[in-house]
Amino acid sequence: MEPVPPAASAPVPPDWASLLQADGMHALAARLDACGDLPPGTTLAWSVAPAAPVQVAPRPAVVPLDAHALASLPSGTSAPLGGNAIASKLAGDDTAWAVLVATADLALDAATWRPFVANALEKDRLRQAVASLEQAERVQRALYEITEMAGSDLDMPAMLAGLHRIVGRLMEAENFFIALYDADSDSIRVIYFADTADEDWQDPDAIDPMSQIEGSLTWHLIRGAQPLMGATEVLYRQLSGPLSVIGPGAADWLGVPVSSGGRVRAALVVQSYERAGVYTPVERELLAYVGTHIVTAIDRKHAFARLEQQRRELAQQIEVRQYVEQRLQHEVMHDALTGLPNRAYLREHLARAMATQARDPTQRFAVLFLDLDRFKVINDSVGHLVGDELLRTVARRFSDCLRPPDIVARLGGDEFAVIMHGVDGSDGPVRLAQRLIESLREPVRVDDKELFSGASVGIALSSPSHTAPEELLRDADIAMYRVKEKGRGGFELFDERLHRQAMDLLAMEGDLRLALARGECLPYFQPVVRLADGEVAGYEALMRWRHPVRGVLAPGAFLRVAEAGGMLEALDWQLYESVCRAVPTLLRDDQYVHLNVSPRHFLAGDLDARLLALLQRHGVRPSQVRIEITEDALIDNPERVGACIDRLRAAGVFTALDDFGTGYSSMSYLHRFRFHTIKLDRSFITGLVPGATSVASSVVRAVIDLSHALGMDVVAEGIETGDERAAVAELGCVFGQGYLFARPAPTEACIAAVDAEA
Repeated sequence: MEPVPPAASAPVPPDWASLLQADGMHALAARLDACGDLPPGTTLAWSVAPAAPVQVAPRPAVVPLDAHALASLPSGTSAPLGGNAIASKLAGDDTAWAVLVATADLALDAATWRPFVANALEKDRLRQAVASLEQAERVQRALYEITEMAGSDLDMPAMLAGLHRIVGRLMEAENFFIALYDADSDSIRVIYFADTADEDWQDPDAIDPMSQIEGSLTWHLIRGAQPLMGATEVLYRQLSGPLSVIGPGAADWLGVPVSSGGRVRAALVVQSYERAGVYTPVERELLAYVGTHIVTAIDRKHAFARLEQQRRELAQQIEVRQYVEQRLQHEVMHDALTGLPNRAYLREHLARAMATQARDPTQRFAVLFLDLDRFKVINDSVGHLVGDELLRTVARRFSDCLRPPDIVARLGGDEFAVIMHGVDGSDGPVRLAQRLIESLREPVRVDDKELFSGASVGIALSSPSHTAPEELLRDADIAMYRVKEKGRGGFELFDERLHRQAMDLLAMEGDLRLALARGECLPYFQPVVRLADGEVAGYEALMRWRHPVRGVLAPGAFLRVAEAGGMLEALDWQLYESVCRAVPTLLRDDQYVHLNVSPRHFLAGDLDARLLALLQRHGVRPSQVRIEITEDALIDNPERVGACIDRLRAAGVFTALDDFGTGYSSMSYLHRFRFHTIKLDRSFITGLVPGATSVASSVVRAVIDLSHALGMDVVAEGIETGDERAAVAELGCVFGQGYLFARPAPTEACIAAVDAEA
């Protein structure tokens, strides 16, 4: 074989020495063939060592090759081969060399092979550059999709499946899994697993200790913090340390760790069970690069999931809080016993109704004020539990009488109120009042008991003159009390006459406030005498109002107004003060004075302490003062009243039970409370005559005998005739009080009478 001298040519591609490595020449042959510039029948032949076999690519040589002859061919020369072929030596010497072998008709000699190869490689470089740009575009698009998925509404399984599809577009990834590693607990969680040969996998929420997979490729991948690539059997031979085969072997396996802050966070693995050589360093770097973004996306999704969980928990807390607030609002605005709206709710409803009428005068309404008749009798006789059930039943019956949007509310105790909308005159409210009254005709059955009650109803129609909800309630209340005065069980419409009376009451309330400030309410004293000789044993202090215009007014003219206006207690204490100032000059040593105490005084709980302090301040002995209470005080709060009576008795202040016989449990009170005196109501005294036998005289005798047996004094009230005096004395009564002996008189008159007797 004669060598052919090289001709001038384009520069030979550099670094042939590296290309003479087997993989390099195979790659060169593949690139030349891929460019389409390597004609059929043309091949590369090379040897990497003197004794190494001749290798050819990308196809077999057209003629047999003599390794010795090719090795001896000078670099850059061409020589004919037998069988119509020619060889051009690309590079090398007799130890490592590479030649281009082609058929002779291609005229591929030393003058043409250099530019040919350079041109082919340039085209390959350009092709690879284009492919690299396309790959970069695919990677960029993949990263964008990964970022989009992290911020999407997809749940974690759907997002992981989407990440799998993205990786599959970049490389072969039919078999793919993602494992998260927690260095603190040294545990692993495979959150996504797709495998054609190993379909049975654990729950993605399962967390396994690393010790459970010790020696596996994934374990080595995380522990070594370096990528692994190749067939599994080859990798197992290359790895040092513990080995453990988990799952079927793969023809090609690629795993990359994803680290952050110097710590492994996750492992991403792709594998092929059928083909070897699928993954190259390019795929390795690409998977590592994309894997960082995948783990970031998973972190973001986890963060979003935690935020969403916190949002849901917060939403639940808000919902619970709103429910609690609604319940509290409902409880604040509704009666706990009956479930009806309460006074506060009614007031708000009234305010809205009045605002609506102010905007549209045709939107009139009415307020019906209801008070149950005989409720205290029922409550005291059968107990509070039965009374409560009666109230619940009454509430249901009242509600059944209404139509939307009318409402019924419980104001407290046995008082109810109804707001009726769409009123045109008084006919509708009157018919509703009749229905409400009629609803209580049937008895209420509670615990095998039949309870009968009724209702007194006051009606007030809305008008522009009403400026506040309280005014409407006041007018309806006034009308209801007018029904009570007439005998109960009916209804009354608040009219101009009642309006005038209400205005008078309002004026009286104003006058009373001035009277309180000016000290116009004074004590009048009525003597309590011994019936045997007419001697004065003591006095009862009675309140009188010295009105600057109307003169002296008895309590019946103003006490109700004072109580409704919250002034009664203040007036009483002002009276007690005046009485204590009069005691030193009014009473002899063995005499006393009675002070009337209303039930409201016992609500504060300090009546005894306050009264004793008052007596001490004025130098009055406790034995000189006695208090009078009515049975109403005992009904409202018997335990508190009884304790107060006992404390006063221990201090020397006795208690008298006034108007005995007008209540419902009078006899039981005599045994239960430590009274000193019983004052018989005048209803038992009126009409008594000496020697006569009647029901009244029998009752009076029984009460007197029982009282004396219990060590109590008895005072007969309202004695106006000599026969009445003689009759009660004959029945054993020692003390009496009434107009027969003296009318109530001011302090000055009583003191003058005492001085005159002296």
